[in-house]
Amino acid sequence: MKELVRYSEAFKLQVVHEIEERKHASCWAASEAYAIGGAMTVQRWVREYGKGHLVRKVVRVETPEERCELRKAKDRIRELEKALVDAHLDLRLERAWTQIACNMAGVEDVDTFKKKRPGMPSMCRSRTVKI
Repeated sequence: MKELVRYSEAFKLQVVHEIEERKHASCWAASEAYAIGGAMTVQRWVREYGKGHLVRKVVRVETPEERCELRKAKDRIRELEKALVDAHLDLRLERAWTQIACNMAGVEDVDTFKKKRPGMPSMCRSRTVKI
């Protein structure tokens, strides 16, 4: 059975400081240099005592106007996403109704049904308005 070794606070801080100062290439290298047992011991020390926790934090400074603007932008995005969902639903309904109309008219191909046939009035006639 391995003997339990307890390291002093000062020793732990020294090892972490040396890692942060790049004296050791990694936590593993530091544990090898000081014959520290346990694969995760030095890594745990770095997490607990090191400055690495400060490096990962992102600090964002915003004015109240920026926060308000951001909130409005997020609300607008939500509105637009809902409108997009509605548009997709409308398109699916339109396609379904077109397919039903084709089936009722005895037309098998929807594209043939959509094409302008001779003798049918055009829906897109340009109209001139006299003033």
